[in-house]
Amino acid sequence: MGTNHFTEEQQAILRQNPYVVKVSERSITYSVEFKERFYREYKAGNMPSAILRGMGFDPRVLGRRRLNRFVGDVSKYEAHNEDFHDRRKDSAGRQRTKDLTPEEKISRLEHQVQYLKQENEFLKKINFLDKKAQWEVKRRQQKNIKSSGK
Repeated sequence: MGTNHFTEEQQAILRQNPYVVKVSERSITYSVEFKERFYREYKAGNMPSAILRGMGFDPRVLGRRRLNRFVGDVSKYEAHNEDFHDRRKDSAGRQRTKDLTPEEKISRLEHQVQYLKQENEFLKKINFLDKKAQWEVKRRQQKNIKSSGK
């Protein structure tokens, strides 16, 4: 099942829609107004493809997979009582460490040390359990050899 990329022509058509904030070959960003209106109409019982047509979109251009994902995302926003603003630009990647105060840096490093200690303990337990399992297998094999030799 291939990825549904937008052609240049489809991108141009989508950019003309007032509910589109940004569109690229691979993605589309909808306006907050669109998300809110879509959700209201969806909750009222309208079908997603009918809602899209009413708002100037061709559901076939967007594709079934993208449409289903969008419906799930919009429902997830509502389930968590969040607004429909795009949070990607607010939390893109790791947080900046360049402008931290010394206290914030110390706090982050302390957290990192605790995390690494916990991870180390976890790996020790896995290693112990793996060795124990190997020992059990070896013991059973020896027991089977002894019992079959009699």
